[in-house]
Amino acid sequence: MKIVEKLTLIIYSNIILILSIILCLLVFGWLDTSLVGGIVNQIIAGEVSSKIVLGMSIVFILLSIRCIFFDPTSKAEIKERQGVLLENESGKLMISKETIENLVNSVALNFQSAEDVITRVELDRENNVKVFVNLIVTSDAIIKDLSANLQSKIKEKIKMATDLDVKEVNITVKKVAAKPKQEEA
Repeated sequence: MKIVEKLTLIIYSNIILILSIILCLLVFGWLDTSLVGGIVNQIIAGEVSSKIVLGMSIVFILLSIRCIFFDPTSKAEIKERQGVLLENESGKLMISKETIENLVNSVALNFQSAEDVITRVELDRENNVKVFVNLIVTSDAIIKDLSANLQSKIKEKIKMATDLDVKEVNITVKKVAAKPKQEEA
């Protein structure tokens, strides 16, 4: 959200809060209706104050219409959420983030030391891919070797399958799974 939109939302929310409190005070009888009516009458009848109130009302009406009918999400942000759009002379191809995540999961789960994997993919405007892998490994895993091999295999697989360059493969080992107990014979 842009700073102007945030500031406007704060002002708008404060005005609605004040009006709601005044209405509650009027309903409970804690505020005199003639007093509030007199203040409102002076504001509306005043030459300068009525123009200020009219200007603010128009601005808030326009902002309300914008918020109701127009989505502030840009086309670039929508594209980033969906995936990568590749184009050639024959047409277009959309590769979703989910597809890339599934590729990474399949590569990771092919390693014997990897027990469970959760993947998140980020794409920037230039279609650079960043992969974040959360991994649960077996207790006999050599984590340094596993992560190095996994990083290179993930980059190779994504390049081969999608022709996208992977800028980063970030691996977090969340847990080392305990070995299942062997039953004694």
